[in-house]
Amino acid sequence: MLDRRRFLNVCAGVGVGGTLLPGVLWAHAQAEGKKKISKELIENAAAVADVPISDAQKEMMLAGLNDQIEGYGAIYALHMPNSVDMALVFDPLLPGMKVNTAKQPMRMSAAPNVASNGIPKNLETLAFANVREWSELLRTRKVSSAALTDMYLERLKRYNPTLKFVVTLTEERARAQAKEMDREIAAGKYRGPLHGLPWGAKDLLSVKGYPTTWGAGGFEKQTLEEDATVVQRLDAAGAVLLAKLTLGALAMGDEWYGGKTRNPWNPAQGSSGSSAGPASATAAGCVAFSIGSETLGSIASPSTRCGCTGLRPTFGLIPRTGAMALSWSMDKLGPICREVEDCAIVLNAIYGPDGKDRTVNEAAFNWNADVDWKKFRVGYLKADFEPQKEQPQPAAAPEKPAATPEEQKKRDEQKKLRELQQQQRAYTRKYNDAALAKLREMDVDLIPVEMPKLPYDAMVAMLSAEAAAAFDDLTRSGRDKLLTAQKDDDWPNQFRTARFIPAVEYVQAARARMLAMQAVAKAFDNFDVIVAPTNSQQLVVTNLTGHPAVILPNGFRGDDAPRVPPGGDVDEDNIGGPGTPVSLTFLGQLYGEAKLLAFARAYQRATGFQNMHPKAFVVS
Repeated sequence: MLDRRRFLNVCAGVGVGGTLLPGVLWAHAQAEGKKKISKELIENAAAVADVPISDAQKEMMLAGLNDQIEGYGAIYALHMPNSVDMALVFDPLLPGMKVNTAKQPMRMSAAPNVASNGIPKNLETLAFANVREWSELLRTRKVSSAALTDMYLERLKRYNPTLKFVVTLTEERARAQAKEMDREIAAGKYRGPLHGLPWGAKDLLSVKGYPTTWGAGGFEKQTLEEDATVVQRLDAAGAVLLAKLTLGALAMGDEWYGGKTRNPWNPAQGSSGSSAGPASATAAGCVAFSIGSETLGSIASPSTRCGCTGLRPTFGLIPRTGAMALSWSMDKLGPICREVEDCAIVLNAIYGPDGKDRTVNEAAFNWNADVDWKKFRVGYLKADFEPQKEQPQPAAAPEKPAATPEEQKKRDEQKKLRELQQQQRAYTRKYNDAALAKLREMDVDLIPVEMPKLPYDAMVAMLSAEAAAAFDDLTRSGRDKLLTAQKDDDWPNQFRTARFIPAVEYVQAARARMLAMQAVAKAFDNFDVIVAPTNSQQLVVTNLTGHPAVILPNGFRGDDAPRVPPGGDVDEDNIGGPGTPVSLTFLGQLYGEAKLLAFARAYQRATGFQNMHPKAFVVS
């Protein structure tokens, strides 16, 4: 549920310097086929852990360590499935915080007159209509769910060879659902604004009768015979599931066992991830909306890359029952759509306790499209919008000559890439500046605010440890070699490295996270909404604290944008070249989605970037 490589390298600094001694010993014992810990193994492990231990102390440790090792084996023998959560429950609410639990009827925007000129013969010309528009066409029976389902299924099939965003089509299920939804509308039974709308699910949500692959080699035929809570709720709302869409293997990036999901604005570029398929299919007009997930950037990053509007809700608003677990204290499900109000309508159908996910709080989401957003208190992360001052660097030691021509070529490529990244950051800054100017033009009184200075990246050790635990058997069995990506920043190596995070340091990171929650809560005390660049430290901060975010398109790079050199890695630092989207993020208070979405909608309507679509996928 994160795209670490490209969005933020949040795990820099999480190493093996403070290795958990028993964990190292266990690894040594397994590697050497030994059943017991010896003084020699303690000495080797102590060297890795950088812990001085005398010979007498080693003798004292032997019995206790061997007892611990036995305990590890007993727990491994339980063969716990991914669906078993931790006994500890993360709650973003601090003591004294209260949330509104009084629910009110949803108040959508006025019904659009989308059929004023009649319904076109080719329904595909409306492929990019938003949820509000489709709901009105279906409600008034100007369009049938069956016709809409056929149109989107055909587009999914046509564009999948290019974009690689489908894992499994749920075609039989979809056609049966659509037929039933049409029958109900004809009989006067209308379930609400999602009735008959086709959607796509990130393939970490379980669906009865279909594989749930998690995008990972070795899991291609995995079936989980239950419908995830979100799937059940969208079924109940009348939405029609068309496909299980791609995610990077085990929720990392955009590479899955079937290939690399692509960005509709630039198919040479990956869609980013890990909600790769949901963002790509939504941006290409192949579903009405989709459901993605985020642990650390997996809605924000692909929404940015593909020009979608994504909602990462407050942690504990939407139940994750039936979804793959990566980090029990950070995973979140959320909609990826074409417009802000689409996100509000979908959220209204899927939020709230299900009696199974213990993290979900009883909070109300009361959407009102006509709320007076001008009364909201709005801050902006001033330091994140300003150019970063170059820090004086000590003189570097002369670089040793490259040993081979290949090594020199690699050095040259890395230097060019760093220069390109700097150019891209400088280029993108003008879109952030334009956003602030537009908000002021809207008479928004922007008040500068700063996020508290804390070692947030170090707290991400919690995510790393939880992810390694969630897929512990994959690592110990060696089946991690079946995963497509095997570089140093991919899951197999990340999981192995995380086994060296001390249990004590996991707890210390959790305590530091509490300090962060307290400090960030104070920063939000005076604001309903905070404006932020998407690709900044706030992404790590707010995922740790559980605050909600809306990510929306904020313009498109012009012909003067930095271009990727021939053969360059177009994924690096989100460099998409001319014509590709940039984004802006709005942050909200815990369980403050109603105000957050209302403000984001006002900005979106004032800018109109959501109305632009990749030309290669538009049928006129």
